[in-house]
Amino acid sequence: MSLVVHRRNLDFLLYETLGFGTVLSAPRFAGYDRAAVDAVLDTVQAIAENEFLPCAADLDAHEPHFTEGRVQVDARVRRALGACAEAGLFSAGFDHELGGLGMPATVTMLINGILAAANIGIANYQLLTVAGANMLASFGTDEQKLLFLRPMMEGRWFGTMCLSEPQAGSSLSDIRTRAEPLEGRLHRITGTKMWISGGDHDLTENIVHMVLARRPDGPPGVKGLSLFIVPKYRVGADGTPGEFNNIALAGLNHKMGQRGTTNCLLNFGEGGDCLGYLLGEPHQGLACMFHMMNEARIGVGANSAMSAQAGYLYSLDYARTRPQGRPLRNKDATTPQVPIIEHADVRRMLLAQKVAVEGALALSCYCTMLVDRMATATDETERRDLHLLLELLTPMAKSWPAEHCLEANKLAIQVLGGYGYTRDYPVERHYRDNRLNAIHEGAYGIHGLDLLGRKVRMEGGWAMDLLVLEIGQTQDAAEAQGGFGDEIDALHGALAGLGRATRAVLACKDPEHALANATLYLDGFGQIVIAWLWLKQAVAASRALESGTGAGETDFHQGKIAACRYFFRYELPRALPLLVLVERLDSTCLDVTPAQFLGD
Repeated sequence: MSLVVHRRNLDFLLYETLGFGTVLSAPRFAGYDRAAVDAVLDTVQAIAENEFLPCAADLDAHEPHFTEGRVQVDARVRRALGACAEAGLFSAGFDHELGGLGMPATVTMLINGILAAANIGIANYQLLTVAGANMLASFGTDEQKLLFLRPMMEGRWFGTMCLSEPQAGSSLSDIRTRAEPLEGRLHRITGTKMWISGGDHDLTENIVHMVLARRPDGPPGVKGLSLFIVPKYRVGADGTPGEFNNIALAGLNHKMGQRGTTNCLLNFGEGGDCLGYLLGEPHQGLACMFHMMNEARIGVGANSAMSAQAGYLYSLDYARTRPQGRPLRNKDATTPQVPIIEHADVRRMLLAQKVAVEGALALSCYCTMLVDRMATATDETERRDLHLLLELLTPMAKSWPAEHCLEANKLAIQVLGGYGYTRDYPVERHYRDNRLNAIHEGAYGIHGLDLLGRKVRMEGGWAMDLLVLEIGQTQDAAEAQGGFGDEIDALHGALAGLGRATRAVLACKDPEHALANATLYLDGFGQIVIAWLWLKQAVAASRALESGTGAGETDFHQGKIAACRYFFRYELPRALPLLVLVERLDSTCLDVTPAQFLGD
């Protein structure tokens, strides 16, 4: 049993539930069939288990350190990422024309997820580099691609995204970093960036920073932001790194988890000119950056699910082998103890982990398959509809796993009892690592505002209509399959509650009042989406059982149906009170004054 990935579940999601075979049949992915994808995932799993996992606990205990103005990282990180580069994983998702391997986005998401499950502190370097390279591929000039894209795709140079500043975290309107035009696309960059993952290290010969900054002609707010390629070392015409580009490491931030990834405070232009190149058009920096961030948001959600999966697999293995206590009907202390998985409450905690992990992975796979389907669609209307669905689901794809899979990690700790709270076992590390995903790529509240304030209103609500149609198709399939009447009714009721809450908010003219409970709306909506995906899995499992399954498959498919029942009975009902508060436009949180928290 692997403690990194449950491959049988991935196969079930991709091929039995979501129809990934249809994606692979498109001409764009002609070089990949199921056997080829399996071979890729086999390679990734081997790298994860042989290079990433063995050093995970040690890197967590001995994080990178700041010595004589430079960051020093454990040599095993370089070796692990070197194995990824040698296997072509940095270039996996790029088009053949750019020198990439042309893999579907769904496969590249799983690549990073498997690596993250083994050691997210190392996997982050690849995730950030690939996201930056994708942005270069989309918006860079031919010269910029020639200088910067190829080394990043080969894993020789790494990348970062530089948005936040000490005074501007989520409020990007308040960014102060300046970009003074020099000639052509060349600019002089000055300012400070905070919370920069992978911002400095000794792993590669160069680091390519994607920096949001404001030109003198930029209007106030986010509409005045531009995006710049700012390398740690200046790059010559032949692509060779040259002199230092005056990006000073002011210090390292020491976070509670993902400690193998450096997290930095960087000063640009502190000791001399720091030169950067405009990427894309002036004042369109946020649009370019969101191209990177939307991809990264789905990736963060997938990594949340995979970190929780690692905790789930470990706690499941522990529960099967740890003897403790006896059945309640047996009071004879001389009889053998039973494994703790025989106790109902332990099974409850394992089921709660299972539904969170496998539900979140279904959402991650569904969203990245939307990306693949957009890439292969030949009809513009179809492509537009797929894009709207993805836009609507992205806040949930990032936030639901980050919130609920963290709860799964908490339950993994509890399954181990006292041992779970010690560093002798990995489950507490997985919890700390996963806790950071709630803030990466936007906090829960930010995504709630995005969903309720913008996404549900797109195209006059057409994105919502598209999702309801998708859910309706699954309900019809469940009805035709039989045996899912309670789940169909529960989903109907939840969708009705979501509709009432949405209409109430859209009718409210005061934006602060309307969005006061946006986070509750996001959570309730997310529960409904995960319930839909569990019903989709249960229908697929029921069909497999009906058609006859091979040895060992019956328990797997019956487990899917049991997990669906659990989610609908234990988890989905929690969405309804949240949506009632949204529907009533409850103002409790809005009305309380700052002074009332402690008094005068």
